[in-house]
Amino acid sequence: MSPARRRGGRKRRSAPKRPPQHSSQPTSRVAYAETREWLLKNHGPICAYCGVKYTPRSLTLDHVTPRKGQSAYDRRDNLVLACKRCNTAKADKPFLVFLLAQRSRAERLMRYGDHLSDGIKDILRHMVGDLPPLPEPEKPRMKYGPDDESPYREESPYQAS
Repeated sequence: MSPARRRGGRKRRSAPKRPPQHSSQPTSRVAYAETREWLLKNHGPICAYCGVKYTPRSLTLDHVTPRKGQSAYDRRDNLVLACKRCNTAKADKPFLVFLLAQRSRAERLMRYGDHLSDGIKDILRHMVGDLPPLPEPEKPRMKYGPDDESPYREESPYQAS
């Protein structure tokens, strides 16, 4: 006779073990591709950590809060574009450790990470303060010729006299 039977109770079954729940769900390749295109459209092909412009194909997506242990979010507000060198250097370090090693990284992440979660942006603001806006790129001026005059010099009936 089993010990459970001797005590007069039924044999208890333990609950089936469930895999641990994480705050992040696996993301499909399509979702990563869409996020990558969205980041390129909004920020251009610039590494969020070193600020260097690269070809779009050479940039990788990086989780600002590392996914080591699957505890970080796999969403746009935790992803930035990073060059392979910065992504490798950061690896799975907490982002504060990586940023404190070079303070300029925090400034760049603040500038190119305006889509990040409020918690990350609050930490960055404490590190760098508010950044001035980027200067507007100069618009190219049309040059018509050596004297910078329009080739259409004829009188038009639509010109004011």
